[in-house]
Amino acid sequence: MKVVILAGGFGTRLSEETDLRPKPMVEIGGYPILWHIMKTYSHWGFNEFVILTGYKSHIIKDYFINYYSRYSDVTVDMANNSVEFHKSRSEPWKVTVLYTGPNTMTGGRLLRAKDFLGESRFMLTYGDGVSDVNIPKLVAFHEQNGAAVTLTTVQPAGRFGSIDLGNDSIVKSFKEKPVGDGAWINGGFFVMESDIFDYLTYGDGTVLEREPLECLAKIGRLHAYRHNGFWRAMDTLRDKNELIDMWTEKKAPWALWTK
Repeated sequence: MKVVILAGGFGTRLSEETDLRPKPMVEIGGYPILWHIMKTYSHWGFNEFVILTGYKSHIIKDYFINYYSRYSDVTVDMANNSVEFHKSRSEPWKVTVLYTGPNTMTGGRLLRAKDFLGESRFMLTYGDGVSDVNIPKLVAFHEQNGAAVTLTTVQPAGRFGSIDLGNDSIVKSFKEKPVGDGAWINGGFFVMESDIFDYLTYGDGTVLEREPLECLAKIGRLHAYRHNGFWRAMDTLRDKNELIDMWTEKKAPWALWTK
């Protein structure tokens, strides 16, 4: 099953980083968040990727073209114009990088990948979110329910500590960064049947999360897999720094391949 990753947006809320690179290439511990997402899928045995690019697409393309040399020790013999690689580290990945335009919406980007995906089931996620979701369980859930699309729903942690006050000034309970207000949100990590292409009717202007998913919800073909574990989107500089801290302290819940 192919894994499609949306990696073409401008990432304006993280402009401190995205002025220079697309958001999926912002690094956590020396590796782009895109790499972390791919390592998660690869941990579960999914190694064929289709990356849908737009803004600064060439940076993502160059990263994979030069991946082998980037993570290898090398000897450069300038007199003989030769390069020798040592202790190379490779991944069992097959990566297709598709340029889908700078202003194309999420559904439009997916539509441009139709010829590469054919009639087969595939997975899709956003290029800025990491999770410890169990991908095989997600796929099994999708199969059992016969959905056209299954999305992973999550409850993000709150931004601030939660305080329960009585009638006086005594704090009855305190919880740092509790799970949010009970609402489940779309966390990406989709499983999709090729039926989805029938709903991408506005071309490049199709927003996947609007008409397509709304229509599938109305006819009962959109299902939600509830993930109670770790999930985090890298929307802001604060998010990025918190993810870096987790990685540096070797407490990154999404890094299943290191456990």
